[in-house]
Amino acid sequence: MEERYNFKDIEPKWQQDWKANSLFSVTEDQKDQENKYYCLEMFPYPSGNLHMGHVRNYSIGDVVARFKTMTGKNVLHPMGWDAFGLPAENAAIKHGVHPSKWTTENIANMRSQLQSMGLSYDWDREVATCYPDYYHFTQWMFLHLYNKELAYKKHAAVNWCPSCATVLANEQVVNGACERCETTVEKKDLDQWFFKITQYADRLLEDLDKLPGWPDKVKTMQHNWIGKSTGAEIVFKAEKTGDEIKVFTTRHDTVFGVTYMVLAPEHPLVKKLTIGTEYEKQVTEFTAKVTAMDNFTRTATDMEKEGVFTGAFAINPLSGEKIPIWIANYVLMDYGTGAVMGVPAHDQRDLDFARKYQLSVRIVINPEGEELPDGSELTKAYAAAGNLVNSEQFNGLPHTEAQEKIASYLEAKGIGSKQVNFRLRDWLISRQRYWGAPIPILYCDECGTVPVPEKDLPVLLPTDVEFRPNGEPPLNTSAEFLHTTCPECGGKARRETDTMDTFVCSSWYFLRFTDPKNSEVPFATDKANYWMNVDQYIGGVEHAILHLMYARFFTKVLYDSKLVAYDEPFANLLTQGMVLKDGTKMSKSKGNVVSPEEIIERYGADTARLFILFAAPPERDLEWSDQGVEGCYRFLNRVWRLVYSYHGQMDGLDGGVAINSGADKELWRLLHATIKKATEDIGERFNFNTAISAIMELVNGTYNYREQVKDEENSALLKAVLTQLVVMLAPFAPHATEELWRSLGNKESIHAQPWPEYDPEALVRDEVNIVVQINGKVRDRVDIATDLDREGMIEAVMQLDRVQKWLEGKQIIKTIAVPNKLVNIVVK
Repeated sequence: MEERYNFKDIEPKWQQDWKANSLFSVTEDQKDQENKYYCLEMFPYPSGNLHMGHVRNYSIGDVVARFKTMTGKNVLHPMGWDAFGLPAENAAIKHGVHPSKWTTENIANMRSQLQSMGLSYDWDREVATCYPDYYHFTQWMFLHLYNKELAYKKHAAVNWCPSCATVLANEQVVNGACERCETTVEKKDLDQWFFKITQYADRLLEDLDKLPGWPDKVKTMQHNWIGKSTGAEIVFKAEKTGDEIKVFTTRHDTVFGVTYMVLAPEHPLVKKLTIGTEYEKQVTEFTAKVTAMDNFTRTATDMEKEGVFTGAFAINPLSGEKIPIWIANYVLMDYGTGAVMGVPAHDQRDLDFARKYQLSVRIVINPEGEELPDGSELTKAYAAAGNLVNSEQFNGLPHTEAQEKIASYLEAKGIGSKQVNFRLRDWLISRQRYWGAPIPILYCDECGTVPVPEKDLPVLLPTDVEFRPNGEPPLNTSAEFLHTTCPECGGKARRETDTMDTFVCSSWYFLRFTDPKNSEVPFATDKANYWMNVDQYIGGVEHAILHLMYARFFTKVLYDSKLVAYDEPFANLLTQGMVLKDGTKMSKSKGNVVSPEEIIERYGADTARLFILFAAPPERDLEWSDQGVEGCYRFLNRVWRLVYSYHGQMDGLDGGVAINSGADKELWRLLHATIKKATEDIGERFNFNTAISAIMELVNGTYNYREQVKDEENSALLKAVLTQLVVMLAPFAPHATEELWRSLGNKESIHAQPWPEYDPEALVRDEVNIVVQINGKVRDRVDIATDLDREGMIEAVMQLDRVQKWLEGKQIIKTIAVPNKLVNIVVK
């Protein structure tokens, strides 16, 4: 053993040893499924280099995986690459490098970086979503959904990013901008492929209750995104044309208070109602203005609500009243039915709109025992509970009772129905880019839309494409790819040239890890059922309504097909905080990026891991500190010196530990207290920072013990302490502890050792150190027996020389004794 802690030699040495011995490779044990543990961090996009967010995410997962292995679990801990996507294609356009080459080189570099961190991955299970052996089964998943009538194509107004030159799903639009490049999103009419995720909306919502191991924040985000509303659909009719105008509302109790109707400018009826009328020009101009805006801007709370009268009227089916039809910027065609009934007396937005355009206001609900002023005088909409007025046969009913009766009346008359609506929209998966999984669909003039036969998968990405960021799919430029033969009639056919949203690839990768070499099916059901569901999933909260929602949807579809035994993919979810520098997220533009490679080169991977786990609880943001990194490096050196000082002295000391003195007993107690705290903090709470702190206290206690006993050292006790110390430190600093473990005379890897168990009896103290106060100020400390009563505590304190000195010439007013904590003597 070297006297100096030389991480540059130690770390690659043990990384090579672990690889040579396949230390982290696992297989199924079907006879003992209860003992399996699946630990997974969200796999990265191969951008070329790791950042500190990666280091934190993967260090957290590695501690969990190593700890669970040491507690006897059969742990699956895999890694792979979410490798399709726009950055590779943009790099190809910019640098003239094929996306495949760019991606493969980045994977090689990042794999090397991950391995330099000493992470306990089963690299035999590595996958990359851009390789044909993976996207073969992404295409299989598409066909599975297609055959289940969960995949369909339709013409629709979709979100278009002009910078990325592709369509975006609703979930990929953040504050009206592309979530990747932050360019303002536009609307565009295209034929696109969708997955029918709305068919699972209820289950996705209700089954959130099955996930007690998920953060409430993430469940709330999904709950709000799904956006379930219970109400009624009411059928109004256009006065002149007789066209039905369906409106969904959660306040059908206010239907007699409707004084106008608003259509989305994109509503197909708008043109029919205004064509050839004096209102056509202003409606057309207003529609052009509004449809050029993004949905986020249109629905923002601070957006001024604007509208234009169409000149047409609708008939209220309950009151028979004729009401004006308007179009407005705040009504969207893809939310609800694209039509909204205006009830200004009981909705503030409607009231503001009505006042702006001098529309009438009618009160139909009064508070209990009160009467609102006339509608013309109302200054604030009344949206609370009350009884119906001006509502014909429903007058006097409490509004909740009226809702039920009005809904039943609508159904009985055939003019409406009870209905549940969702904010969630079907998942748009078409992308007009090259670097993605081709959609396995053919188009034949004779047979129409034809799915590629399963035996013909994978549909390979061609290499002879031209990258033109003009919105046209690059696959259109490959004649060899585009033109093919129809498998049904043998005639000419052309391939679908859109590729799939990369979130399709990541919606099932956790299942592929259970059986990554299977070339016949995506995974064998028995293997998936052994490992699934994922016991602990770790990743960023930014994926709450994208990846996490889509993965749940896919899992439920596969569950319904009896391909997996679980309908939820992730039992527990940890969303780690960000790594900050100078109070802000690290970014190149801010010049505050800290490179993991530089830290590992200067201090070693163990120091980088230890700091990032010690600096903050995993779910909170972490402020980078150079001093903190140096402190962790000094700590590892301190542990090294402590073990080195006994190097070669402890062989053969495998007998029982004898406790010969008070110092022995205190060190023994500290060891078992540390085992208890580290076990609970790692295994139950993921409080890695406090577990590390406890281990640091044990190191301090061991140094103090050496100072106390000097030449009377208890070697058997010290070997027990040092052995358990390095075992507890092993999940955090795997390389240094492996070297120290071997230096203590052990042959097998420390990472194959059982996690230590604490002895409850060792935690019992015979003595406790209490505080001695005079008038509330600390004047001394003393060790006393833990079973002393109040009088015994006071007697022991009164015998102290320092106490007697402070009491000279003073009168004792009273004495306060808190068992096993303090004695306070009040004097004057």
